Amino acid sequence: MQVVPDPGPGARAELDSLGIALAHRGSLADDDRHDESLHPRGAEPYAVARPVDRDDVVALVGWARRHGVAITARGAGTGLSGGAEPVEGSLVVCFDQMDRIVEVDLANQVAVVEAGVTLRQLNEHLAPYGLHYPVAPGETSSTLGGNVNTNAGGMRAVRHGVTRHHVLALELVLADGSVVRTGAPVAKLSSGYDLTQLVIGSEGTLALVTEVTVRLTPRADHRATVLAPFASLDAVTGAVTRLLRAGLTPSLLEYIDALTMAVLVRETPFTLGLAPERVAATAAYLVLVLETRTAAQLDEDLAASDEILEAAGALDALVLDGRAADDLIAGRERAFWFAKAAGANDIVDVVVPRAHVARYLEDVARLAGEHGALVTGCGHVGDGNVHLSVFCSDDAVRERLLVELYRAGIALGGAISGEHGLGRDKWEAYLELTDPALVALQRRVKAAFDPEGLLGPPARRA
Repeated sequence: MQVVPDPGPGARAELDSLGIALAHRGSLADDDRHDESLHPRGAEPYAVARPVDRDDVVALVGWARRHGVAITARGAGTGLSGGAEPVEGSLVVCFDQMDRIVEVDLANQVAVVEAGVTLRQLNEHLAPYGLHYPVAPGETSSTLGGNVNTNAGGMRAVRHGVTRHHVLALELVLADGSVVRTGAPVAKLSSGYDLTQLVIGSEGTLALVTEVTVRLTPRADHRATVLAPFASLDAVTGAVTRLLRAGLTPSLLEYIDALTMAVLVRETPFTLGLAPERVAATAAYLVLVLETRTAAQLDEDLAASDEILEAAGALDALVLDGRAADDLIAGRERAFWFAKAAGANDIVDVVVPRAHVARYLEDVARLAGEHGALVTGCGHVGDGNVHLSVFCSDDAVRERLLVELYRAGIALGGAISGEHGLGRDKWEAYLELTDPALVALQRRVKAAFDPEGLLGPPARRA
């Protein structure tokens, strides 16, 4: 383990004097030392601080800069790639106490929130107004600040997009302790560099996000969930293309492979409702959710989708009742936990153009066979984001397999992460597979924001 010099008793006394809630070594909660990555590194931070406002964050950054202590930003710790894992000897700045909803502007359909506000908290607050924040990364306890840092996506991205499509402005504390505001609560902005979009997805390596301004969306009052089994994944992706070409805009388009569906049925209250012979003929399932403003429009969309699914080769098309629909969606959101409980050694996401999902999964099956591994999955087929559960206990073999899985996705025009981020888990693979000139450019951007390299893990600070 890396040995990090203690900044000394004077530094500790100074940190204590700031009047900010702290936990020092020896009294740290276990949850503050990891996120949901399957590869926790067991690093021991110097302290965990819980600021309650922007001024507290400024004070903490000033202390860290004076004493040369790295800073790890943390939201709710729901990330999957080690991005919120502390660096040995770092100061963890946890934003869960900065949870004020500052303003909801109904006329402009905009909300201003502190970084620690959770998705559940915001949407419960918005419900009486018929509005919601539509990004749904699968964990409603995640924070808006964490979502900004990872550019969180989720199952609704096919219709509603990801975090960057809804964030209008940010308040940031920079590594030198200065405070800046980027963007504005307007629909169009063409005034200088778009620093809001630059910070989104930067995983805490450029600045500390303290406040977020987001665009809100009216809720749809009428919705239906359709489950369609197919004999091949290629047929699933063909159906998705037909649905979208027809002008239908499902809020959710997911594929679930047969093995993952079997686990979901076993572990949740959801009942599949298909004859055994039809289940045996199914290679993958398509789940789509239609949401509309009126019941008449929903009926029209359901009729159109039924025709399209039949023409695309669906073995059936089940319109699920409310309870079954809720159970299926909740089960799909828990696919990570099912894979983790089953002993998966890695759970990763790779994104490819959606028309290439079936081809990519053929590459995945081939690569898994070559490396003696089992790889199962599900994902957001509407936007090409594939989630893979990798079962391969040999660390060296698995690392080679993961690089090849990422390489195959890149070769099809994709990237090694669509929504989980690089964190600490994927950083080395990213360096191996990315154009060195692009990496060098990103390092120069990093140096402009954080010349002393205080923000993020060492590999990301250099």
